[in-house]
Amino acid sequence: MQDWLGLTGKRVLVVGAGGIGGACVSGFVAAGAKVVVADRDEVRLKELADELSLVQQGGATIPVDLTQPGACGAVVDQAVELLGGIDVFLHAVGTNDRRPILEFTDEEWDRVVSVNLTTAFRLGRRVGELMTVQGSGRLVFLSSVSGLLAHKNHGPYAASKGGLNQMLRVMAAEWASKGVTVNAVAPGYVETPLTQGHLAKPGVRDELVRLVPAGRLGVASEVVGPALFLSSHQAGFVTGQVLYVDGGRTLV
Repeated sequence: MQDWLGLTGKRVLVVGAGGIGGACVSGFVAAGAKVVVADRDEVRLKELADELSLVQQGGATIPVDLTQPGACGAVVDQAVELLGGIDVFLHAVGTNDRRPILEFTDEEWDRVVSVNLTTAFRLGRRVGELMTVQGSGRLVFLSSVSGLLAHKNHGPYAASKGGLNQMLRVMAAEWASKGVTVNAVAPGYVETPLTQGHLAKPGVRDELVRLVPAGRLGVASEVVGPALFLSSHQAGFVTGQVLYVDGGRTLV
């Protein structure tokens, strides 16, 4: 696997240490990459670092609130200082707030869009600036089937993911000639801390499973392979794409 992906020794910045982000960090480390992971949850960062012996593997953690002014650029610059550069960037931070459109306040809209989309733009812009100069690189964003499907009670989240999908296509078009690819992995419902509370509500799990042709929900580890593929040299001619990892959810 390591030889096929060609990720051994690659310098990787992952933002988001939660369910899918953390699983991807584990996958990158297993593939031989050096990983810096950033998140605002310092407890989760320590757990991940201890579990994966991250520092011993040439990586590091950065505690940060990416919604703060200047934080996105600072994280990228710190990762460059720690790793000596960035070959792969994975954006896996996200939040959701499920309620009807008419019940959202301006502040609640701003919070979801800021975390999901604005940080992706600011981080992606800075990483793209570096990668276009070095003449190579992979950017991978964590999107969602909600960026395509009109799920009720997902207004800001769906808008942020739909905007993310289109933003990465523009990035891909602008940077393709510089050797930089930009893609996304878009999971369906995956069992993570972000979805745990919603799935625990009466009837919700059964209803969601009913919508998936595969007949079940996904798990975080099933997103890792697609994310690593898009981060590898094997995906050198793949750019501007959204890869749905959803058990067929977008087919129905």
